[in-house]
Amino acid sequence: MAYVKNLFDQNFIQYASYVIRDRAIPDIIDGFKPVQRRIIHTLLRTDDGRYTKVANVVGKVMAYHPHGDASIYTALVNLANKEIFIDKQGNFGNMYTGDSASAPRYIECRLRPITKDILNTNPRITDYVDSYDGRDTEPVAFKAKLPLVLIMGAEGIAVGMSTQIMSHNVHEVIEAEKACLRGQKFELFPDFQTGGLIDVSEYKDGLGKLVTRAKMDTSDDKKIIITELPYGSTSESLMDSIEKAAKNGKVKIASINDYTAKSLNIEIKLPRGVYVKDVVDSLYAFTECEKTVYCNLLVIKDNMPVQMTCTEVIQYHAKQLQGILHDELELEKADLTEKLHLRTLERIFVEERIYKSIEQMKTEASVNKAVKEGFIPFRAELIRDVTDEDVEHLLKIPIRRISLYDINKNRKEVEAINARIKEINRLLKHIVDYAVSYLDGIEAKLDPETIKRRTTVTNIKTVDVKSVVKRDTPLKYNSDTGYLGTAVPGGEEIMKITPFDRILYVRKSGIYTVTEAPDKVFVGPDLRHCGLADKESLAKVLFTIIYRDPATQYVYVKRCKIAAYIMNRDYFFAPDGMEVLHVDTRKDFRFVLNYVKKPKMKVLTETFKASDYPEKGLKAGGNRVAAKEVQSINIDK
Repeated sequence: MAYVKNLFDQNFIQYASYVIRDRAIPDIIDGFKPVQRRIIHTLLRTDDGRYTKVANVVGKVMAYHPHGDASIYTALVNLANKEIFIDKQGNFGNMYTGDSASAPRYIECRLRPITKDILNTNPRITDYVDSYDGRDTEPVAFKAKLPLVLIMGAEGIAVGMSTQIMSHNVHEVIEAEKACLRGQKFELFPDFQTGGLIDVSEYKDGLGKLVTRAKMDTSDDKKIIITELPYGSTSESLMDSIEKAAKNGKVKIASINDYTAKSLNIEIKLPRGVYVKDVVDSLYAFTECEKTVYCNLLVIKDNMPVQMTCTEVIQYHAKQLQGILHDELELEKADLTEKLHLRTLERIFVEERIYKSIEQMKTEASVNKAVKEGFIPFRAELIRDVTDEDVEHLLKIPIRRISLYDINKNRKEVEAINARIKEINRLLKHIVDYAVSYLDGIEAKLDPETIKRRTTVTNIKTVDVKSVVKRDTPLKYNSDTGYLGTAVPGGEEIMKITPFDRILYVRKSGIYTVTEAPDKVFVGPDLRHCGLADKESLAKVLFTIIYRDPATQYVYVKRCKIAAYIMNRDYFFAPDGMEVLHVDTRKDFRFVLNYVKKPKMKVLTETFKASDYPEKGLKAGGNRVAAKEVQSINIDK
């Protein structure tokens, strides 16, 4: 058993780690989940500027992602609909209606040029590993120059954890990153493609919650037009929720129609005598027109799941951007330095006719030696020593090029190289300013529609459902069957309630219970009391309980009110072991005690008034009525 337990534990840990890191949670470095990263990697590899069938792209991605074409296709469509990296052609679905995209063989896509500006794909900066079958390589994570995890957002459920990252406006994210680079304060709020209204008072920098609402045109008193969706809804799901609320009597509408095409247009017509002001709050209270979304910014950082705030993500990426730009500049400087060295070698090789010294050489070694010795007098002009690779490069220069060698052209090229190296050195000293200007350049290349904010930030006063619901649901009691509830057939209507009311019911036995408004509950054939269990209602009801002690046959009267309770728990008015004879809610009534007949006993019955006895606490004992054994009682009706 110990072996099996260890085997299960080990395999579970491996599976959990795999799901967390390689499937569900995005990486902080580039904001991608593995399938998204592999899609972008494939498009970068095959990019020729032309549209490609999505089915073709999916097939190529499978060389890196061994989880079937369905998951790749879905991820590609979702990524394309973010409208950042992928240019799409064809039906990629409708984010308003929730309609799915066409089959992959009918739609096409290609990479947007800006992708190469945002992601660093240089293998000397970005780490690559072997693909799952070892036939190719793929990036561990692209070095992204923007915090894509905030721009795109993400949802994912892993083993024991989940992530819910809201998407943010790309312009605002870039401005926040620039502010962070300058050491200034910044604040970010979500922005959704479907628009809508959001209240960010409890957003808590990505770790709180949002209240999101549909945007409505209420200019016509008899008609409501929904023009923007709350986050996570579609026109279909929104209409379903409205129709359900109308069916349950929570919202009054005459008809609802969906005219959505390129923009959202749901028209709600109201019945006669009902106006917009009577319906709007109910739509927010009982339908998807208002939703609360809980956020959890969980990402993979340093190969571990970490919960971060939006501010921390921006700070991380501001530092990462400086590192990427620094590495790119250093690489360019190294390449230019190497190019400058070769141009200097070529000039000296041709001008000083070093190539003449190899005409009589008969071996490769002697040629190599002659070339290197020819550069000895000019060592001060060289950037570094001459290597065998340098000699190989010089020997590959065609005779035609040597004979037509242009010294002025070489000089201009060298000047250009030196000027660029000087510029690189300046940028390296002012890396923050360079990073800010780079972000300005990226933003200038973005589509104006992409950077436009769609969601309106506002203060939303959440509608209290209990305040808008009407008390119009009949609560019935059928004494023949003993059932109480809103779904009880036949019976007598006790009162009108709402689905949010709490109901107190008292049985003949003296047991009372408080529950949510019941559909159908058995309370017995002799219900003594049923009413609302709110404080105001309970304060008005004085219970009179007449009970008998089985040991002495003495009768007691207890008068009390219910001040507190626990839901769905049975309580007993009388002390334990007592026998409840009667429960009443009248303020005053008469009751007759019939005593047990004994020798020399003259008075066999006696009448009492309930109002003669004081009100006590719920847990207190009752007052003894008489020191005589009671056989039965009669209640004055």
